[in-house]
Amino acid sequence: MGLTSKKVLVLAILFAALLFVATVWLWPRLARRNWRNVSGRVGLLLATQFALIASLGIFANQSFGFYASWADLFGQETDQGIVVDHLANGGTGGPLQVYSTSRVTGVKGSLPQAVGQIQKVEIAGPTSHINSQAYVYLPPEYFQPQYRKRTFPAAVVLTGYPGTAKALVTKLQYPRVAQEEAKHGRMQPMILVMLRPTVAPPRDTECVDIPGGPQTETFFAKDLPTAVQSHYRVGKQSGSWGIIGDSTGGYCALKFAMHHPKVYVAGAGLSPYYHAPIDPTTGDLFQGNALLKNRASLWWLLKHEPAPDTSLLVTSSKVGEHNYKDTLKFIKAVQDTHLTRISSIILDSGGHNFNTWRRELPATLQWISGRLSDR
Repeated sequence: MGLTSKKVLVLAILFAALLFVATVWLWPRLARRNWRNVSGRVGLLLATQFALIASLGIFANQSFGFYASWADLFGQETDQGIVVDHLANGGTGGPLQVYSTSRVTGVKGSLPQAVGQIQKVEIAGPTSHINSQAYVYLPPEYFQPQYRKRTFPAAVVLTGYPGTAKALVTKLQYPRVAQEEAKHGRMQPMILVMLRPTVAPPRDTECVDIPGGPQTETFFAKDLPTAVQSHYRVGKQSGSWGIIGDSTGGYCALKFAMHHPKVYVAGAGLSPYYHAPIDPTTGDLFQGNALLKNRASLWWLLKHEPAPDTSLLVTSSKVGEHNYKDTLKFIKAVQDTHLTRISSIILDSGGHNFNTWRRELPATLQWISGRLSDR
């Protein structure tokens, strides 16, 4: 049974409940003051507490999508494979391979031309040598005959760390919200490319091109747009691409829009931070390269480099978010550039979690849609 299976959660809760009952039932029998009874009481308490914590951890993981599998949880997911489709003529596919499709859940209907479609894909990066799975949402218009020659704007959507791409579909429900917003004329139909920034698991690369390591920024700034454009009807001119992310993904989204404004003309960071941390999950990101370290700080970019011609959106909460004061400072710093455009969503209260980001999602999609071209 997989880590995200409901059976695992039910069994964990049942096991914790049984241990609790066993503790209550056996406690009088273990009341004597000898080493065996004391050890028994300690063992029951530790086992019960461990079972309760495990149940809460499994529930939190299923709610927020931190880890996709047991291997992911224990840091054993390191292989990077490429799905190769063997075509009838003996050739192979391109840098993007589709290996399953599904309907958009939460929306009435099943036909792609009515509700759109979600495709699970593998993206291979020839320049970065990084391969990553992603979910691609295609709006209903993509399949409708009258739009067969039309290109569509696209937005990359990133999770936090470690995150799972599937959580963007099932927990935050980007496809459903995008379909509803476009249906009611609040945004234009868009293609969404949903994945996690952890493209070299289990390492948190903070979307940096690490010297001698994963070239994460190159993957997102060059390989991914090229792969998607080669397979889907996405606008190829400057102005067709935006990027959205939450938490670590929010930092990455802002950084890519500032580093590569000709690729991403708009970047939205939901609960972002503004510089790359160094901790046990990241390792040494910069290998002594001072310029690389400086450019990973959005504060340094605003102070030392020409302001990029791009649009940024940041979100926070007055109560519940640790980035609130930094977000206000960042807004002021961007305003002082007089070129980079900045917008914000500030909630009265809201934690660093899916519920908060779901509240911000419709307005974020509307904002980014209004800044992208379909050409």
